[in-house]
Amino acid sequence: MIPLSCDPAFYKLLADSYARLLNRPLVPPSVPNADAARWLYEMAPFAVLAHNTEQDPIFIYGNKAAQRRFGYSWDELIRLPSRLSAEAPNREARRRFLERVQQVGYEAGYSGVRIMQSGQRFMIEEATLWQLLDTDGHLHGQAVIIPRTRDL
Repeated sequence: MIPLSCDPAFYKLLADSYARLLNRPLVPPSVPNADAARWLYEMAPFAVLAHNTEQDPIFIYGNKAAQRRFGYSWDELIRLPSRLSAEAPNREARRRFLERVQQVGYEAGYSGVRIMQSGQRFMIEEATLWQLLDTDGHLHGQAVIIPRTRDL
């Protein structure tokens, strides 16, 4: 089984659902298609995370930028319930945000406090969360692109 970090089918789900919902590419057009999945995982200057559709969603993807920012390795991250990326007092706001995304398909411009594995807090800014919908409309989870963060 191919890990999602380099799975071309998972990359296609991420990129195609993002493009369909937001009408813009996830990866710059200057990146060749053959290199796009690797670029997104290894070299993107922004964080991308995705979680599954379980009742308590688990992260299934986090590129290197996300791993560095949140302080988790790949193996640690893909076992982490996504709710634990926010402190308990901020989880209700995060839950409402996720529900709005389920209704509309995406939401852009989100900011909120998140927490690293070390306990250090930081602010995510201008984040866009979208539904991971395949071409048949089947929901596979949600993903987020985080272009900017700042320490608190």
